[in-house]
Amino acid sequence: MDKDIFIKLLAQREFKAVRSILDVMNEVDIASLLSTLSDKELALAFRLIPKDKAAEVFSNMDTSMQTYLVTMFTEKELKELLDDLYMDDTVDMLEELPANLVKRILATVSASDRSMINQLLNYPEDSAGSIMTTEYVDLREEMTVGQAMAHIKKTGIHKETIYTCYITERRKLVGIVSAKDLMTTDDDVPIKDLMETEIISVYTHADQEQVAQLFTKYDLLALPVIDQDGRMVGIVTFDDAMDVMVDEATEDITKMAAINPSEKTYFETSVLQHAKNRIPWLLILMFTSIITGTIITRYENAFAAIPLLVSFIPMLMDTGGNCGSQSATLIIRGIALDEVRFTDLFKVMFKEFRISLIVGAFLAVANGVRIFIQYHNPGLAVVIACSLMGTVIMAKLVGCILPLLAKKVNLDPAIMASPLITTLVDTFSILIYFNIATVLFRL
Repeated sequence: MDKDIFIKLLAQREFKAVRSILDVMNEVDIASLLSTLSDKELALAFRLIPKDKAAEVFSNMDTSMQTYLVTMFTEKELKELLDDLYMDDTVDMLEELPANLVKRILATVSASDRSMINQLLNYPEDSAGSIMTTEYVDLREEMTVGQAMAHIKKTGIHKETIYTCYITERRKLVGIVSAKDLMTTDDDVPIKDLMETEIISVYTHADQEQVAQLFTKYDLLALPVIDQDGRMVGIVTFDDAMDVMVDEATEDITKMAAINPSEKTYFETSVLQHAKNRIPWLLILMFTSIITGTIITRYENAFAAIPLLVSFIPMLMDTGGNCGSQSATLIIRGIALDEVRFTDLFKVMFKEFRISLIVGAFLAVANGVRIFIQYHNPGLAVVIACSLMGTVIMAKLVGCILPLLAKKVNLDPAIMASPLITTLVDTFSILIYFNIATVLFRL
């Protein structure tokens, strides 16, 4: 949809045409279109969205748009919106809104909904309980397929998903059945003969990253959430798991770039906040690099004897940093996908060692030949080749060990990515380089 045409129709108060456009658009596309409008245009356009789409559009908006609309809504409009919003979307919104708006919303919803919202808000941040919804289809095992279908038709409109139904007994989860199985089975078949009893579930306090991993591993559409007493309290749906995956990937990328993660978008984050997110790690890495400078200063005699040695420092440090980053990236990904665990440490080290021998030998020979041809100095070629070999081996071992150690002590492995590993590898590569040069040239 062309934004200019839409704004023109809105300005000309061609509401029928605007409503027709919104009626055929996808909810996500509508939210994207509305994000380009001014506040005044946003409030007007949102009220023209068909009622059956409004809640879904609202849930796809960013926090600033939601905040503005909530302040503009009448009590009636707010109640209608909240009635159509799924519980998990309501909780997600409340977590981001200012306190005064949260109070207004809680005063608008029913007592039972308010109790449920408060319960969900009390779960630890980034836990399964904090991202689940309480709106799911529950059945009884004594039901027949026909009775189950009638129940779904009656209550399904208010549930977030009906593709997977949950059989409970005194709130205990005893089985699951898919809508496909219900629709393709005779009406008189008992649910207990159709349900699956081997259930993949997660506890309310489980980390949301673990939840996302289960979706990926088992190709789930929804995942039941149970409390410590084994009672079913909600489900996590696939769309929420996808949001978690995006959030976790974003967090890892920012940490790997030595930036404190932020839940806000790039443009929503102020210049001052961007600076505050970046300065701490830059300070740490800057002061850490002082160690490298101190080591270089110790070998001034080597520089004086063979000044050419200095020109190869950047190449060795960059190669070491790149090798370490390669290994760290693959290990961090393996940890995230639960393919690599701390118990695999020595197995990983042995594999990376063998890889480093091949990579190091190739780089050492290539540079040794280049230096011999360029400088006609076989001694220098041997020093650089041996230094490269040692640097590559060291860098790949450091790159694979640090993320696993971080995971072991309950730190995010992404912290041990490129910047930190590069700084450590720089230090070790300089030590390797000048120790080899000192021995071979007897400096």
